[in-house]
Order: sequence, then C-alpha cells, then structure tokens
Amino acid sequence: MAGNTGNLPKVENMDIQYSQSCVLTPCDFPFARDGIASDTTPNVEMVAIADLQLDSLRAARQGGTVQNLKDRRFDLYSVTWRGR
Repeated sequence: MAGNTGNLPKVENMDIQYSQSCVLTPCDFPFARDGIASDTTPNVEMVAIADLQLDSLRAARQGGTVQNLKDRRFDLYSVTWRGR
C-alpha cells in the first residue's frame, strides 16, 4: 500500500503530500502476526521490500483461517460482470 507523496503545486489542495508505505499480508499463521510484512518510516524517503512466498498465499486462499472470497454475503450485494 502506497500513499500520495510529493509536490503538485498547480493542483488545489494537493500542495505537499507525505505518507507511509507498507507491504501487507493476510493475518494468518504462515505470515506475520500483525499482517505487516514490511513498512517504512513516516515522512522519510525510503523503499519497502518484503519476500513473499506465493505458495503460502495460495494456501491461505484455499484453506486459511479467513477466506474472504468464500465468505461473501451474496444476500447483501451482487456483482455482475459485463464483458466487452
């Protein structure tokens, strides 16, 4: 996750932007307890780097503790795909 940073002098209400970036993971057993793989210091120019295990991400999607795609509430909303 990255925020807006930098200077946009000709855009109203966007003069100077400061942020903090991070790499987030699922809050599940093979990952960090707080779900943060890497983060940066606020308002300091730096790069967030993290090693991601794609096999662990796939396993979390298929059989993790929280399965967002399988726990959707279709009674509250629906998504309709309109192809081109």
